[in-house]
Amino acid sequence: MNALDYAVLLVALLGIAAYGMWRTRGPRNLSGYLKGDGSARWLGIGLSVIATQASAATFLSIPGQGYQDGLGFVQNYFGGPFAMVVIAAVFLPIFRRLGVYTAYEYLGTRFDSKTRLLGAALFLIQRGIGASLTIYAPAIVLSSVFGWSLTLTIVCTGAVCVAYTVAGGSDAVRLTQQWQMGVIFVAMVMAAGFLIHQLPAGLGWGDTLALSGGFNRLKAVDFSLDPSHVLHQRYTFWSGTLGGFFLALSYFGTDQSQVQRYLSGKSLRESRLGLMFHGVCKIPMQFLILSLGVLLFVFYQFHAPPVLFARQSRDRLAAYAPPEKLKAIKTGYAAAQADEARQLQGWLVARHAGDAPGTVTAWSAVEAAHARGEAARQDAAKLLESTHPTTTASEADNVFITFILDYLPHGLIGLLVAAFFAAALNSKAAELNALGSCTTVDFSQIT
Repeated sequence: MNALDYAVLLVALLGIAAYGMWRTRGPRNLSGYLKGDGSARWLGIGLSVIATQASAATFLSIPGQGYQDGLGFVQNYFGGPFAMVVIAAVFLPIFRRLGVYTAYEYLGTRFDSKTRLLGAALFLIQRGIGASLTIYAPAIVLSSVFGWSLTLTIVCTGAVCVAYTVAGGSDAVRLTQQWQMGVIFVAMVMAAGFLIHQLPAGLGWGDTLALSGGFNRLKAVDFSLDPSHVLHQRYTFWSGTLGGFFLALSYFGTDQSQVQRYLSGKSLRESRLGLMFHGVCKIPMQFLILSLGVLLFVFYQFHAPPVLFARQSRDRLAAYAPPEKLKAIKTGYAAAQADEARQLQGWLVARHAGDAPGTVTAWSAVEAAHARGEAARQDAAKLLESTHPTTTASEADNVFITFILDYLPHGLIGLLVAAFFAAALNSKAAELNALGSCTTVDFSQIT
């Protein structure tokens, strides 16, 4: 990163935080601070719900998930829309009728104060741990890539988040989330545009789909009911729909970090529409992010990726691994990558010429070269773990950031890094806001 990147990063993050504090300045009562001023419309609610769930890992790691495994991960979200319908029809009217500030107030009304305190305590513990990971996980990746101090990265990010969350309450969280989602959207679209632009000139969309499909990256839905297959398959339509339904029902229906987002709606209708907006947009959003990862996979078939994507892993491998073993792995990997690129060109020529037998033969050679390259990468990961056991090659987290640093222009690099931090702040602010509300309403006022 250069001075331009840091300028873009600071302006995006500090500017939005300052704007949120300025717009929500002034005195307010408890209801205004915890729920907002009651003017939230459905689009703002929907974006806030999406922003709260979509942490930095969504935009930093899921493209790597698409690179490694393809589109199948999207099945995890298939149960979400059904959960949104249940929450909008059953949960939300009850919460609004009772006028609660937190989801756990309902437990006190339905059962007793002990049950309410138990639910609130479990939320504080669980979400407190989750909130720490929201900042810690992306900070590890970004600090290792850029050489920043991990402690300083966490402290600075947390300080910005705490400042506008405490100053403006729920309204500040919702307002900043909308602008931060705008930064994320612009950055991801621009990154996708540059990625598509840098694909080989002779590679059409049909070729791209054929190549990624040939490597089994386009299988988005698995309807298999074979028990032996389902037990060993990580993502299927059935597990994503059934498991995703109950997971989303528990998270969006009982987790205060989400409940507080849609309780701020101007009316029951606005809150319901906000939830439906999330239900409609979440799956396409995840699909597009995974598709970005699939495009990265295609891109790296023509531009040799590093033997390990994580820069810290490569540095430690160079420092601790026996030089002769490392040299042999790198030599074999480079040869396999060069052979694969050459065979891909032959495959494209045969495909464009309509030579079906030649296409099949060339594709077999492509697969063989790719398998040799993947074997070399696995050997590098094993060598790293044997020579430096405390380090594991976390490839999925580093695929997208490696592409950003190696191929995108300065300025856009800063915008993408700002997008990752904005996603972390989105989730963190909502979690802090919810933790404060739960502590104030469910503990301070009842004990």
